[in-house]
Amino acid sequence: MTLSFSSEIYANLLAKYQPKAIKTDEENEEAIAIVEELAHRYALRARKRPNRTLEETTLFELLLALIEKYEGEQYPIPKSNSHAMLLHLMEARSLQPSDIIQILGSSSVAAEIIDDRREIDRGQAEVLGKFFHVDPSLFI
Repeated sequence: MTLSFSSEIYANLLAKYQPKAIKTDEENEEAIAIVEELAHRYALRARKRPNRTLEETTLFELLLALIEKYEGEQYPIPKSNSHAMLLHLMEARSLQPSDIIQILGSSSVAAEIIDDRREIDRGQAEVLGKFFHVDPSLFI
């Protein structure tokens, strides 16, 4: 069974919710509320039938795109640097600087890297990547 998209139903949804470019936190919260309503409606409907209508899905995706655009501009996630990544992974594993010394093999190099006085070179990134089971590029 192929579902067909109804422009009339979609136009009614657009008229009801009136999506537009998000400019303020308040408008963002309103869009999030509508997305949650559509998601909830889908969850309720999924018990009876597993599909959201094409028109609802299209509106849902439009609102998600608007929310993502706004939040990406207003609340950008800063790019992590290699030093911050190392510290994060150390904290996640409850490692001490002495543990990194054992991995890198030099107490002075490890101390300089941990104190952010020295960049991690390619060889060290490979060793750290292997130890932490992550892509070495996270440290470069």
